[in-house]
Amino acid sequence: MKVHLQVDGSPSAVRASAREIAALGADGIFAFEGQHDVFFPLVLAAEETDLELMTNVAIAGPRSPLHLAHASYDLQVYSRGKFRLGLGSQIRAHIEKRYGSQWGKPAARMAESVAAVKAVFAAWEKQAPLNFRGEFFTHTLMTPNFDPGPNPYGPPPVLMGALGPLMTRKAAEVADGLLVMPFNSTRHFAERTVPAIEEGLRRSGRELSKFQIIAQAMVAVGSTEEELAVALDRVAWLIAFYGSTPAYRAVLEVEGWGDLQPELNEISKTGDYAAMRALITEPMVRTYGVVGSPQECAEQVRERYGAHASDVCCYFPGYTPSDADLAELVKALQSITSVR
Repeated sequence: MKVHLQVDGSPSAVRASAREIAALGADGIFAFEGQHDVFFPLVLAAEETDLELMTNVAIAGPRSPLHLAHASYDLQVYSRGKFRLGLGSQIRAHIEKRYGSQWGKPAARMAESVAAVKAVFAAWEKQAPLNFRGEFFTHTLMTPNFDPGPNPYGPPPVLMGALGPLMTRKAAEVADGLLVMPFNSTRHFAERTVPAIEEGLRRSGRELSKFQIIAQAMVAVGSTEEELAVALDRVAWLIAFYGSTPAYRAVLEVEGWGDLQPELNEISKTGDYAAMRALITEPMVRTYGVVGSPQECAEQVRERYGAHASDVCCYFPGYTPSDADLAELVKALQSITSVR
């Protein structure tokens, strides 16, 4: 299993962070659209390493598919063919109030965004004239002045991040792969995600072998009780954040914790994040995260995703594991052989 770690997106830190990830033996680097731009750090990372690069994720809704295509095409060249475009939808409040954009039919919009990006790629690759006409996007003009021509490394794969069955099915219909939402459990993945993937592939007439599944995990790793206590607490904070989102209630419901979601949501409106954290128990952290020594965390990833995923992206929310634990975790995860 390939292992991807998050680069520090701060302009002053990204180069050193990329080199550190390479030194740990990881296979790839991903950038997150949080406090910094999601594309710029990967440009610098491409100069520092030969690792695979991925946006995880770039929010598709507020962006034109043409903007996404240009950024991706260039990063494919900068990385010498090692870039993957990961797209996500976000939730309504952020799209409307943070991005200042429009919301509606998120799964359909995401699927169309992927299709539109691929149509632009096809035009640049001289595979077909640009004539994309959808419900949300129209792309019918591509004159030579704006056409970069075929990419020497070919167009990058386009991945979709998804959690619910509808978005997951759409990803399996139109994208090259799925970025599995990190807020997940073994049962939710098996009972909700996998059937949606199978249905989407059936509708698109594709085989599972042609579709990449990239797992994502909230990791609480440590070699001492003190380290584990800190890591477990930080993962609990992230679970509280995810759990407050109405669209994510199904992930709690499948494990019998559905009633917690509206309570978390109400508290989130007051800004009392400590109270939200207090509602997240250790069993919940162990259900949605992976917890323990590097070997124990790797084994939990194998049990949850090993039958389907070829890659895993590791999140360490709000804390930094020791270099020794990180290196051991990377090695242990890379030893996982998918039975897919």
